[in-house]
Amino acid sequence: MTIKILVSDPLAEEGLAILKAEKNFKVDVKPKLPPEELKKIIPDYDVLLVRSETKVTKDILKEAKKLKYIGRAGVGLDNVDVEEASKRGIIVMNAPGGNTISTAEHAFSLILALSRNIAQANASVKKGEWERKKFMGVELYGKTLGIIGLGRIGSEVAKFATAFSMKVIACDPFLIPEKAKSLGIESVKLDEIFKRSDYITVHAPKTNDTFHIIGEGAFKKMKKGVRIINCARGGIVDENALMKAIEDGIVAGAALDVYEKEPPKDSEIVAMEKVVTTPHLGASTEEAQINVAIDVANSIKDAITGKGIRNAVNVPSIEPGLLKIIEPYLALSEKIGSMHAQLAEGYIKKVKIKYVGDIISYNLDHMTRSIIKGMLALALEENVNYVNAMVIARERGITISEEKTKEIQDFANLIYVEIETDKMKSSIMGTLFTKVDPRIVKINEFYVDVVPEGSMLVIFNQDKPGIVGEIGTILGKNKINIAGMSFGRVKPGGSAITVLNVDGAVSETALGKIRKAKHIREVKYIKL
Repeated sequence: MTIKILVSDPLAEEGLAILKAEKNFKVDVKPKLPPEELKKIIPDYDVLLVRSETKVTKDILKEAKKLKYIGRAGVGLDNVDVEEASKRGIIVMNAPGGNTISTAEHAFSLILALSRNIAQANASVKKGEWERKKFMGVELYGKTLGIIGLGRIGSEVAKFATAFSMKVIACDPFLIPEKAKSLGIESVKLDEIFKRSDYITVHAPKTNDTFHIIGEGAFKKMKKGVRIINCARGGIVDENALMKAIEDGIVAGAALDVYEKEPPKDSEIVAMEKVVTTPHLGASTEEAQINVAIDVANSIKDAITGKGIRNAVNVPSIEPGLLKIIEPYLALSEKIGSMHAQLAEGYIKKVKIKYVGDIISYNLDHMTRSIIKGMLALALEENVNYVNAMVIARERGITISEEKTKEIQDFANLIYVEIETDKMKSSIMGTLFTKVDPRIVKINEFYVDVVPEGSMLVIFNQDKPGIVGEIGTILGKNKINIAGMSFGRVKPGGSAITVLNVDGAVSETALGKIRKAKHIREVKYIKL
């Protein structure tokens, strides 16, 4: 049977050659297709290979009747609707390691360019000027570099900085201090990054938690003369707040490779003299493009020829029959992991997993990987998938243990996950209702009945009259509808928990008002 592969973005010839060498692969290279044209031809293809230009939207996927695989030659998947692909049983793969060095080198090039005013001096000389004093620079030697996100790319940037005799501090929710020390890096909180750094570089994913993480409040904490670098994702740095910080003299300069809107047409920040700009060139080296093309081509070839699935971001490598049976447990496992990550305080050091009931007859490795994937995915720049989750956890010094028992307790099947950080211990217990519907049935000592999906508020409070009414009033005034509600307590009048499913995002303003309400101990906003 002939496998039809559509390559809709330019791909290095080295990658194409791998696919063309297979006798039953028919490879069509059609870059720069308009969306309407792509929708017309996509029904004929089994595989779609893209870089960043093609937008694989829900509308396009609706027409992809035969599509089995999507390959992204690169790391980021902002241009692929992974959720919709998953619903349609399409496996999405990327090339997470191919452009690590390229992006790290570009970030450090921007650090050097900022320090010595290279771009501005170059433009001046080309205009026939000779203004040496105007472009007086600063040395990197002895300066403090703050890195937000210490994944593959952030770690490489740290190595470069160390070679330049910079002091490196880093903030990463999964970097325990002992591991950081072994790398010659000081692990600190985010506020310390803002307060102590001479340079701040971002290497984190764009999520609800990282959107505008470098914003007005952050700039108020920074020392005068700080320099900002963003080669990660547009939107992590609030561009309007950055402009004001430059105008106010807080920020001496900024270097941007990514923007809130790309291309950044008519952007005021691009025109600023103290801002160095490049057009999203982080992965744009000959070597990186060859590496990611080879990586994704080999992944596609191996998947089709039955040699296994690598670098899949939405499904594990499981036989189809078994996958159908355990898929609801995988979804539950990943959500438990994600909830733990969003509820936790401090660095996760230990993860203890207990499986109870009939599920122990399955390969529990798949569920454990799902838990760890959910736990790590929101905080790391690199894509965490079922293949690399355990490796990344080990690299970060996280200890993982498993226990299983056939002895049934409160429910026929249970997944119990306990984590230990440098500050706390917490536990979450989940099960399935009607074999397919995931439920969280216990958080710490509190029994609950929670549907783990969408936007959620987890509120720890005292069991006192009027709390629910006050919370509901605050949410109502902020036009936030409550979709579901569950309560748990150990004894009347004692410690309690309130878990709300809400329709839509909860603003910081609303969260702040809930936190100030009487008898509220802690409020966490969860997005699943």
